[in-house]
Formats: sequence, structure tokens, C-alpha cells
Amino acid sequence: MVRTRKEMIEDTRHRLLAAGRQAFASKGYAESSMDDFTANVGLTRGALYHHFGDKKGLLEAVIQQIDGETSVRLRAITAQAHSTWEGFINENIAYMEMAIEPEIQRIVLLDGPAVLGNPALWSNQNACLQGTMECLQKLKNENVIRDIEVQATARLLNGATLSAALWIAADPQPLAALDKAKSAFVALANGLLKDSKPLNAAKV
Repeated sequence: MVRTRKEMIEDTRHRLLAAGRQAFASKGYAESSMDDFTANVGLTRGALYHHFGDKKGLLEAVIQQIDGETSVRLRAITAQAHSTWEGFINENIAYMEMAIEPEIQRIVLLDGPAVLGNPALWSNQNACLQGTMECLQKLKNENVIRDIEVQATARLLNGATLSAALWIAADPQPLAALDKAKSAFVALANGLLKDSKPLNAAKV
């Protein structure tokens, strides 16, 4: 079957993303070369420049791809919860747990901020903030949490989980940092509760 031009363009983009993702995960951004993205998968540097501009642009696209997959995983975790509150806690804990996954740790949480700057300013944070605001509003409507200011609280909680993930990824003992972060987050979040029984960090 003869492929269309659109299919060929998408295939080239997919191959470059896959090559970049593999190189960034195994070697890190600084040690990854143009040949890792192009020659090794039978493509030219021109293809990279056309689709992503440069190495930095490829990293940004890889992070966006990983972030999209992460969002799907987090939504699935929330959907399995028995209540809105449990889903909220589980989603935030899961986000911090992902910081010890080698690919996310290296590409998104270590190299990403070093190359692209403060992750709190990345475009994906807008979607995260919106999701947290919607969840908090739902919890208010369900009379589960106090009458908090939704946007301010969402920004504080998102900042806390992002900061925790960056800490966990960079810490020499990430598992120990993760345990501390989980306990601290659950204690912090439980302070929002109105009347419901708080969750224990050991149970999430």
C-alpha cells in the first residue's frame, strides 16, 4: 500500500520522537547527539529541524508526549476511586510516585527544568491547575472540604506536588523522600476536610 504524504510526515515525526525519547532516557539530554535522533533511525538532520527546530525542541515534544501519557494514567487512577476525595488523594500520591520512574525522573524532572526552565511555567501546568480547581469545586459542592478559595488552594496544592516530585527525582534516596512527601501531602490535604474522616498516608 502506498502511504500518503500525511502518513509519511507522521511516521517521520513518530520515529524522531521515539529516538529522542530513548536517547534522553538512556543517556540524558547533554550526552545525546544528533545521530541518536537521526542517523540511527535512517533520517536526516533536516527532518529534525523541520519537525522540532532543534534538540531543545525535540526534548520539549518528548516531555509533552510523556505528560500526555501521565495524564491518562492519573485519570484512570482517579476513576477507580470510591469517592472524589479518595480520587484526589490517590492522584496526587501517584504523581509523586511517578517521580521515581527512570524515564520521568530523568527526562521530565531532571533534564526538563535544566533545559526548559521552571516547570511551573510550562504549558501543561495550566491543564493541571484547571483539573485541580474542578476537583476542589466538586469537593466543596459535596460538602467534603471547607469553604476554601478554589483557585488559590489549587495553586498551592499543585505547587506542593510539583515541588515534591522535583525533590524526589533529585534526592540521592528517592524512595525515602517519596515516603516523606506522601505523608506530608496527606497531612496537608487532610487540613481541608470539613467533617469527613481523614485518610492515612500509609493506606494510599
